[in-house]
Amino acid sequence: MATRYYLSLPDPEQARGGDADLAFRAQGADALAAELQDALRNPALFERWRLSQPDPDAVDAALGATDPSATVVGNQRDLHIDLVVTTSIPGNVFKHRMRLLAGSGWKLTDVKSA
Repeated sequence: MATRYYLSLPDPEQARGGDADLAFRAQGADALAAELQDALRNPALFERWRLSQPDPDAVDAALGATDPSATVVGNQRDLHIDLVVTTSIPGNVFKHRMRLLAGSGWKLTDVKSA
């Protein structure tokens, strides 16, 4: 079952994870939405993170879940960006991806069934 996550990036320039190899690189609502959508649809981000761990083989494979039909829509609102994510990826996995991409520079504002 798909879930819709409503996110806010209050300061998009600060919405960057701690590891530059994993963090958002995009600028602007549409580009950030596309980068997040790609991170949900394919395992590349997860694999880069997994390989950077001390024991990659010990990483829980469930964190690598993907959703080929995930969608992300971005909207610029004054100085912040709102993202609406629709995905079947479990909430804990979704939040892990967001922490990799945006660090603590994001807020979950609502969650609904899609």
